Amino acid sequence: MTSPIAGRVVAVTGGARGIGRDIARVLAEAGARVAVGDRDEPAAIATAAELSATEAESSGTAAESSGTVRGFALDVTDTESFRTFLAAVETLWGPIDVLVNNAGVMWVGPFDDEPEAATARMLEVNLHGVIRGVRLVAPDMRARGQGHIVTIASAAARLSPPGESTYAATKHGVLGYLTGVREELRGSGVRISVIMPGVVATDLAAGTDTGAAKLLEPADVARAVLRTIEHPRFEVTVPRYIGPLVRLAELLPQRLRDLTFRRMVPDQVAATRGSTARAAYERGMADPAGGDRS
Repeated sequence: MTSPIAGRVVAVTGGARGIGRDIARVLAEAGARVAVGDRDEPAAIATAAELSATEAESSGTAAESSGTVRGFALDVTDTESFRTFLAAVETLWGPIDVLVNNAGVMWVGPFDDEPEAATARMLEVNLHGVIRGVRLVAPDMRARGQGHIVTIASAAARLSPPGESTYAATKHGVLGYLTGVREELRGSGVRISVIMPGVVATDLAAGTDTGAAKLLEPADVARAVLRTIEHPRFEVTVPRYIGPLVRLAELLPQRLRDLTFRRMVPDQVAATRGSTARAAYERGMADPAGGDRS
């Protein structure tokens, strides 16, 4: 059966690695034309070439003729870069049907040890990057009467793990922003979705704990994105039980709520204390050649 996403034009931010790469792969396999945008342009181009070659092998066509995945430079913290990325995709394939806001970064540790540069980077990539993307694509989607904006947030949009205070604040902000935008776009034909996964096995989560939930793979999130595009919903948690469980816990008195969340939510200060597992990733946050990826 042909997927409803077949032939659609999809732009994925932070798509060279991790979750973004798997999103591009899964959507391309479903027949979408996928633009991989990343601050690390060579990595974006390489990822697109690898995914296109894989698609070509599976379909028995030449990689050059499949044209399902292309890589582009994209810095989500720069409006001109974002605008140029979107324009290049539209020139190649036409109007963008789906924007997947995936780019994200995370510093982990005690709130009072967090470097100012890390705070600024998380706010600019995780929150303002999403706002920038929505502002740039939503008006044209509304004018056409159709479109879908899917944002990869985090279970931290509902929870606040110790050691991830600023990261959680950016994800809470994303959910709050998109809740308002969704209402403004009601009846326009433009869909808004927020994917909120638990801890995923990527560089971003290196050295952290999963708490009561199991460790997810990037493919788990990618499949959730595909399902959400095919059957749109606003809030999607991965695994699915996280959403109802959090809502139920929020009905408890504060003392019981605190005890419940302490059992569910990982203490990332404790998990990363004395560890060097995140050192390379967090150095890369400030590297202009490094990609921003969830």
